[in-house]
Parts: sequence; C-alpha cells; structure tokens
Amino acid sequence: MASVNPGDSEQGSTTTATEAPGEEPTDLITTTDASAELLANSIAEYLRIWLRRIRGGESGALPVVVGLIAIVIFFQIRSSLFLSAGNLVNLMGQSVFIITLGMAEIFVLLLGDIDLAAGYTAACGAVIALWMLALNDPWWAAVLAALAATAAYGALQGIIIAKLRLPSFVVTLAGQLGLSGLLLYLISATGSIGTGGIIRLQNSIVNDIEGGWLTPTATWIVMMVIVVLAALVMFYGDYRRRSSGLVAPPVSITLLKAAAVIVAGIIVVLIANTNRSNGVIPIEGMPWAVLVMLAILFLWTMLLGRTRFGRYVYAIGGNAEAARRAGINIVRIRTLAFLLCGLTAGMTGIIYASYLGSISSNVPGGQNVLNAVAAAVIGGTSLFGGRGKMLHAVLGGLVVGVINNGLQLLGLSASAQLMWTALVLLAAIIVDRVTRRSQSAT
Repeated sequence: MASVNPGDSEQGSTTTATEAPGEEPTDLITTTDASAELLANSIAEYLRIWLRRIRGGESGALPVVVGLIAIVIFFQIRSSLFLSAGNLVNLMGQSVFIITLGMAEIFVLLLGDIDLAAGYTAACGAVIALWMLALNDPWWAAVLAALAATAAYGALQGIIIAKLRLPSFVVTLAGQLGLSGLLLYLISATGSIGTGGIIRLQNSIVNDIEGGWLTPTATWIVMMVIVVLAALVMFYGDYRRRSSGLVAPPVSITLLKAAAVIVAGIIVVLIANTNRSNGVIPIEGMPWAVLVMLAILFLWTMLLGRTRFGRYVYAIGGNAEAARRAGINIVRIRTLAFLLCGLTAGMTGIIYASYLGSISSNVPGGQNVLNAVAAAVIGGTSLFGGRGKMLHAVLGGLVVGVINNGLQLLGLSASAQLMWTALVLLAAIIVDRVTRRSQSAT
C-alpha cells in the first residue's frame, strides 16, 4: 500500500492507492482526516478552525482576495472612472484571455511543469481559425480545426517531456521559439488574406465572443441559472464529503457561501445591465466572453475536482515517486495535461482574436504566457506542483487585468504595467514559499 498526496491542503486529506505493478490502480480511496475540523458544527467553531489553519500557513485564496480589494480601492481613489460600469465591463473583456490562458497553465503547473509555448500555441490556433473563416469555411469547422491542432501540439510536447524525461522549461522554450517562427510562416502562407502580416476576423459569430453581449433580460436569466447551479454544487459537494466521513463545513457556512455567490451575481448583472454607451443606441447586457470563460471554468473545475484524472494530477504534483509506486501511469497523465493545456490555449487564441478583431505576426506570445503564469501563481497555484485550482486563474487574472486597466486609466506606460505586475507576482511567490515552510514546520 502506497500513499500519495493529492495536494489539496484545504481539504486536509490524503489519497491512497493499491499498488499493482504494470497497471493503474483500480481506485483511489480518500481517507478520513482525524483533525479537529471534524468537530466544527457551528459557524463559531468553523471560524476558529479557519483562523488556526491560516496561522499554520494554509491561507488559501485569502491573500489574493485581500490584495485585489486593496488594488481596486487604490485605483478608485486615483481615478473615479475605475468603478464605472463601462470600465468594469471593459475590464472583464480585457481579462478573459489572460484568465483562460492561466487555466491552460494550471494543468501543467499542478504537475510542477510549465508551458512557455502556450502563448504562441494560442496565436497559431487563431491563425488557423481565421484563415479558414476567410476561406468561407463554417465557423464551427474553423474552431474545431484550430482546437485539434493546438491540442495535438500540446500532446506532442507532453510526450517528449514525459517519455524522454526532459525538463518542461527547456522543451517548451524550444516550442516557443519554433512556434513564433511557425506563426510568421502561416501568416505569410495565407497570401493576400494575411496582407501586411495581419489576418482580419471575418465572422460575426466568432467576433461576438468579445464584441457581443446578452440582452438585459437574458443576462438576468443566465445569471440566475449560474448562481443556482453554483449553490447546488456547493451543497452536493458538502453532502458527499459528509457521507464519506470527510471534513465539511457546517450547513450555515455553506448557506453563507451560497448567499455570497447570489449577491455577487446580482452585482455583476446590475453592472452589466447599466447603459455604457455615450451615443443614442444603448449598450447593455453581459458580454459573451464572460459566459465563455465561466463555461470553461466550470468544465475544467469538474475535470480536476470530480474525476480520477484530476486526482492523479494532484498526486503526481504532490509526490511523483509515490504516485509512480502507487501504479499511476505518469507518462499518460503528463501527456494528457499538456494536451489539455494546448486545447485551452487554442480556445484562448480564438478569444484573443475576437478581442483584437484580427491576429498578426506581432502577437506578444511570450508576454501573454508570462501574464498567464503570473495570473495562476498570483491566484494561489503553486509553482512547485500539487496545489492549485482553476478558480486561481480567475482571481489572478483579475489582479493582472485590474493592474493593467488601472494604470492605463492613470495614463502610465506599458513599462509601468509590467513592473507592477512583476512586483505582485514576486509577492505571490514569496507568500507561496513562506506558506510551504510554515506547513512543513508544523
């Protein structure tokens, strides 16, 4: 019997698997944590336990949430336009492609790896999609072709890294250089379509990802569905944990969380449904890009949190040798993780092209991937593997987006935006390192 750590310190459980040489374990069994958290039957008890865990280094997403609030307050004081409805909706659109590329990176960061090529993987996928759209191919065929190509490239990187046991940093750095050249070749190969090194988006459906929005009524309906589903997932998750004898918050805490989600949803709808047009025609409603991002977030969160693949990813990131001894096929899981990273990067490329209205040979693929890694790490995902959630990309992506948006409102240059993002990233890495040392000390 071998033990592997799934890396989810917030749940405080370990995962065990029966070792069977030459084959995968038939099941992973989560054991009961005998900590005092099992005694939390009230809000007061749960809060005491929560504070004790924070003092022990398990701060979760608390630092990034507090930091995000502080940054928002700072920019609102410096510029009264920051919290205006128009700017907040614009901020959502600016942040979506950073968030989704951050989600792509989380798949490999959980394993202790990195994909430096993801920015150019996204750009090459966008070129394929826009090229096919310019040739009047169906939009769905163009999207599927782009996603298939980026997923295949991600899988290729994963096979090279896993089979040959090469450092992901070196392999994906080579991929970044190679794909930047491939991007130039693909655009030049389009001939008149890519005149001037730019391929323009010629499809209203793909363009509406960033350029379209729901009606106010549809925004209310969709948000109601989202918050109800989120509340049901919370209660069902807690129910499953209690049924298995695992740590779960009291029902009152879950009710507070559900209420917070409902309030947040109402605030978002009120902001999105505020007229943000300066002209005669009103512009109201939730941008489609936000819904696309939420759909990806839900899908990948379920994949990591509710499937055997997700448990294996955390196990390998927590202790690769223990995972191997438990019978987990590390080559297969690592390859799948890089495939999903490439697939999500392809989605990001299409969103990014919709945001720009085109794709060009001057795409800052390197900077985009660094922003994505920064978003994941700032949000709480560990660079050392084994700890992180898709929600972290959302939180970190919002931090990066808020910094960029706020500094633009203040009239500061791109250099200032990069330096401020670097400082926040450095602070997040320091917090991660200090947290790990505190946990090991206890």
